[in-house]
Amino acid sequence: MKDEKRVLLLFGRKLGMARICDSMNRSIAVTAIHVDPCQVVALRTVGGDGYSAIQVGADEVAATRISHAEAGHCAKNGCKAWRKLMEIRVSDPSAYSVGEILDLTSIGENEQLDVAGITKGHGFQGVMKRYGFSGGPDSHGSMFHRRGGSYGQREEPGRIYRGRKMPGHMGATKRTAQNVSAVRVCADRNLLFVRGSVPGFNGSLLSIRTAKKG
Repeated sequence: MKDEKRVLLLFGRKLGMARICDSMNRSIAVTAIHVDPCQVVALRTVGGDGYSAIQVGADEVAATRISHAEAGHCAKNGCKAWRKLMEIRVSDPSAYSVGEILDLTSIGENEQLDVAGITKGHGFQGVMKRYGFSGGPDSHGSMFHRRGGSYGQREEPGRIYRGRKMPGHMGATKRTAQNVSAVRVCADRNLLFVRGSVPGFNGSLLSIRTAKKG
C-alpha cells in the first residue's frame, strides 16, 4: 500500500514544451508546468460522508470572485478562497489536516503521475482530421475525396450503429495522461517538468495526482 502522504493532488498551469538533457546528456522532450501551492480545504470520512477523500483548493482568488456558497465553505474551514475545488480519494483522511499546504516538495524526481486537463478544441471536423481516415482518391471525377465511406447497411438493419466514427465536435474534452514521469522538480520556482506531452493548451489548468497504476 502506498504511503498516504505520497497520495496528493496539485494544480498547475501548462507553460509549453521544451527539451532538457539528462545525466547521460540525452535530450528529453518535456512539458513545463507551473504549480502553485494548494491547500487541503476539507476532509471526507466514511462516517460523515460515506467515503474517504480530501478536498483540495487551487488558484487563489478574492472571496468576491466566487459564489457565496464556495466562499462560505472555505471561510468555515479557515481556508483561503480558491477558484478550483477538487477531491481525491484516500484510504486514510486523518493523514492530512485542514489548512495543510501541498506543494512540489511532495513530488520526487522520476515519480509516476497522472496529469489531467481539457484538450484543445478544434470545432466541428470531418473524419479525416478527427479520426485519421485516409479519404478517397484525389483524381478528377472521383467525387469521393474527404468523406467517411460506407456508414451502414440498407434495409436491414436500416440504421447506423451506435459508436460509428462520423464528423462531429473534436476536442474540448477531459483527458488524462497516465504514468507520466516527473523528470525534474524545481520546488523553489514552482516548476515541474514531466516527460512527453500532456492534454491542454498552453496556459490551461491541469490537475496532477499520484499515479493510480504506477
